[in-house]
Amino acid sequence: MLPQIVEAIGLVAAFCTTVSFIPQAVKTIRTRNTSGISLGMYVLFTTGTLCWFIYGLLSHSLPVTFANGVTLIFAGIVLFYKIRYH
Repeated sequence: MLPQIVEAIGLVAAFCTTVSFIPQAVKTIRTRNTSGISLGMYVLFTTGTLCWFIYGLLSHSLPVTFANGVTLIFAGIVLFYKIRYH
């Protein structure tokens, strides 16, 4: 498969998975209600996302870096609210 097609698939996947976090982050910011969110899961998820972001930087992978950088911001916001308003 052509490298450009592989990169395009990665960018589409990155866009879809990253954008999926926006509604949760917006809802959490507006309501400050995090009762339905598991603290343990979000700590592990945010840590994993940070590791993927670092991996993307080190491996020079634009889709991995982009997706996990943006997702890290949204996951970090939700985690912050979960800890602050728990």
